[in-house]
Amino acid sequence: MLYFLQQIANAVPIAALYAALAFGYAIAFAVTRRADLTYGALFAFSGQMFVLFADFGWNRLWLVLPAALGLGAAAGLTLGVGAGLVAGRYVMRPLAFSSANTVVVASLGSLLVLMETARLASETKSLWLPPFLNGNIVFWPDPRFPVTLTVIQLLNTLLMVALVAAGHWFLTHSRAGRSWRAVSEDRGAAALCGINAASVYIAAYGAASLIAACCGILAASYYGNMDFGTGLTFGVKVLFIAAIGGQTSPLYAALGAAAIGLLETLWGAYGPMLWRDFAIFGFLVIVLAVTRQEKAIP
Repeated sequence: MLYFLQQIANAVPIAALYAALAFGYAIAFAVTRRADLTYGALFAFSGQMFVLFADFGWNRLWLVLPAALGLGAAAGLTLGVGAGLVAGRYVMRPLAFSSANTVVVASLGSLLVLMETARLASETKSLWLPPFLNGNIVFWPDPRFPVTLTVIQLLNTLLMVALVAAGHWFLTHSRAGRSWRAVSEDRGAAALCGINAASVYIAAYGAASLIAACCGILAASYYGNMDFGTGLTFGVKVLFIAAIGGQTSPLYAALGAAAIGLLETLWGAYGPMLWRDFAIFGFLVIVLAVTRQEKAIP
């Protein structure tokens, strides 16, 4: 029983990460209805830039660890959002309402550019952050098997949940959120009402890039590293997990993604690790095939 409770505790940070990523992805997807692998690349790129600049601040500028991490976070956030805006404005927006296959190919090209940029910037070296905020917080003080989470796990979870909550409030209560909902529901009717669909798309892509950058920095701060192939892995994974709750509804996409995070953690605890990704993706494909809710706009 205590082992099961520990696995539930371990699932909370993963579920929060998946929920935040799916929330951001759904913001951009809702206005285009086109699958986009660039989002996962922005997540990985921001995490890689965070680690790279934190390492630069620590080893080259001789900064203390908090200052080096702050430099890395600022660089990761700036470069991640900047890369997202450039990709959204000059690559994805001109193709956003064309063939779905065209968008997938263009997003794959953007993903490769970001992956190679990060690899060349770090000289193909795998950089690691030193552990920090890794003290245990005990939730069940059983001497035989205490149920715990580290400080960084709990902090990341709270920040990601706050990110989703703030984003949902903004989309439902702000003027920009109303414009986003209008374009996501019917961009033609929104244009007739005076809403610039192209500007809304760029803003949505920028918001999605901001969430991806924040998640990349938080994930890298916990794991200590961000691999070069993470962009492709998460690009495909986020595309699937966001669809469970509905890719056009950010909050439902986040809830569905959180459920997948819980399922993935429990499989890793009780099932063969070698088959985890195969089982999760297989489950997602079956669920999406049975409960498909929307179709891409031609």
